[in-house]
Amino acid sequence: MTERTLRTVLLRGGAVYSPADPFATAMLVEGEHIAWVGSDGAAEAYADTVDEIVDLDGALVTPAFVDAHVHATSTGLALTGLDLTGSPSLAAALDAVAAFVAARPEPDGVLIGHGWDETGWPEGRPPTLAELDAAARGAAVYLSRTDVHSALATTALRALTEGLADRPGFHPEGPLTRDAHHAVRRTALAHLTPEQRRRAQRAALDRAAELGIGALHECAGPEISSEQDLAALLALAADGDGPEVFGYWGELGGAGRTGVETARRLGAVGAGGDLFVDGALGSHTACLHAPYADAEHTGTSYLSAEQVADHVAACTEAGLQAGFHAIGDAAVTAVLDGVRAAGERVGADRVRALRHRVEHAEALDATSIAAFAELGLTASVQPAFDAAWGGPDGMYVQRLGTERAAALNPFAALLRAGVPLAFGSDAPVTPLDPWGTVRAAAFHRTSEHRISVRAAFTAHTRGGWRALGRDQDGVLVPGAIASYAVWAAEELVVQAPDSRVAGWSTDPRSGTPGLPDLTPGRPLPACLRTVVRGRTVHLA
Repeated sequence: MTERTLRTVLLRGGAVYSPADPFATAMLVEGEHIAWVGSDGAAEAYADTVDEIVDLDGALVTPAFVDAHVHATSTGLALTGLDLTGSPSLAAALDAVAAFVAARPEPDGVLIGHGWDETGWPEGRPPTLAELDAAARGAAVYLSRTDVHSALATTALRALTEGLADRPGFHPEGPLTRDAHHAVRRTALAHLTPEQRRRAQRAALDRAAELGIGALHECAGPEISSEQDLAALLALAADGDGPEVFGYWGELGGAGRTGVETARRLGAVGAGGDLFVDGALGSHTACLHAPYADAEHTGTSYLSAEQVADHVAACTEAGLQAGFHAIGDAAVTAVLDGVRAAGERVGADRVRALRHRVEHAEALDATSIAAFAELGLTASVQPAFDAAWGGPDGMYVQRLGTERAAALNPFAALLRAGVPLAFGSDAPVTPLDPWGTVRAAAFHRTSEHRISVRAAFTAHTRGGWRALGRDQDGVLVPGAIASYAVWAAEELVVQAPDSRVAGWSTDPRSGTPGLPDLTPGRPLPACLRTVVRGRTVHLA
C-alpha cells in the first residue's frame, strides 16, 4: 500500500478538539475526509475494519494550522542560509555576514540573507555600504530587513541592477527602500538557480509540516518574488508530500492591467496578497495620516483609492478574490475608499461575497473596523508582529509614539465587529510558529486587544479556510477534510481575557473543549504528527 493509497485510520485514546463532540477521544478517517468522532468505547466498533490504528496515549488532536501569509522561498532561504534575526548588534551582524561569505569562497550568484533590525542594536543604525562591502569581501550580497521593506545591498549587487541610482528609494550609502529595493531584490532572486529555489521551498514546506501546519497562503507578486517562483512552488506542493499551498498573485488588474489574467494563468486563488498600498513601519514606509514620531514624513503611498477600486472591480467581475497589503492608517483608508467605490460600480453584494482581503491591517480605528465589517473584508493579520515590536519599549513606540502604538493590531475589536480573522506569520518577517502566534494574540501586549485562546486558534485554523471561501474545513467534524495534527500537550485548559468566561468554560457543563496552556513562559506543544488530506507529511 503506497503513501497515496486511500487509507482508513482510527485514532483513539487521546483528546480530539471537535465541535461535534467536546468530549471526543477518538476519530475515524476514511481517505481524505473525517468520517466520525466520538468516544473510545464507540470506536471499538471500527477497530477490526480499519487499515491502521493510532494509539494516541493521551495526545491532543486538532485541525492542522493554516498560515495565511507566507513567502516560502524567502523563508527557506532564511532557514538554510544567512539568518540575521536576533543579531544583538551591528558588529555581530557584520561578523555573521563575514562568516557566511567565508564559508562560500566561490559563491554561486548572489548570497541572500534576512532579518537584520537596527532598532534593537546598541549602535542604533544599520551598516554603511563600506562596512558591508568589507564584511562581504567583494561578494554580491542582499540582506533584507526584518520587515522585507528595505534591504542592504553590496556594491557588487548594486552594479548588477540596471538604473538603480535613478529609482525612488535609492541611497548611495545606506539601506534601499521603495522601487530601489524592489529592483535590487528582483536582481538577487533572479540569480537563484532552479535547484536553489527548490531547496529553499522544500525547506519551508518541511518546516511548516514539522510545526503542524497543513496549508499555506503564498503571497507572491512581481515586487516580492516572480511568476517562475510561484509556479515552481505550486508545482512542488502538488506533489503531495507536504502542506497544501494556495497562491496569491499581487499585481494590479483593471484599466488595461494584466494582474487578474496573470493570477488565473498561474493558478492563483486570488489577485492580492502583497499588492502594496504602502510599506512597513520599521522601514518608515507605512503610509500614515500624521507624520512618524521619529521622522518628518508620513511614509510611502504606492496605490491610490482609484487604483484599488479598479482592481477590486476587475477581480469582482472575474469572480476572483482581491487583496492588498496595507499597514498604516492612510493606506487602510485608501483600501476602504477603493473597495466602497468598487461596490458602487459592480454591486456591493458582489464585492462582499468574495471576501476580499487586507493583509496586516495594523493601524485601525473604530471607523475603519466598522467599514471592514460593512464591506465584508477579511483581515489577514500577524499577531507575532505585536509580540516582536509592541510594548512600551518596542519599535512601534519608537515609530509612532505611545498613543498610536497602543492602538495597533486591535484583534478584540475586529472580532466584536464580526470581521473574519485569518492568522499568519508573514514568514520570514516573523518565523513559522503557529502556537506562538496564538499565544501572541491571547497575550497581546495591549490588554484591551487580547482575545481568547480558542478564538485565536480558530483564526489560525478555520480562519485560513474561510478566507479561501471554504467554510466547511478547518474543523474536525464528519465530512471535513482530514488535515490534522497530533500534539504532546500536558494540560488542556480554557484561556480567555475575561476570567469569568474562562471559569465557566472550564466547567464540564459548558461543553467547551480545552487547548494547551499558552501562558507566556510555558513550553509550546510539540507536534508528533501532521496529516494533510489523509496523508502523513510529518511524523516525529
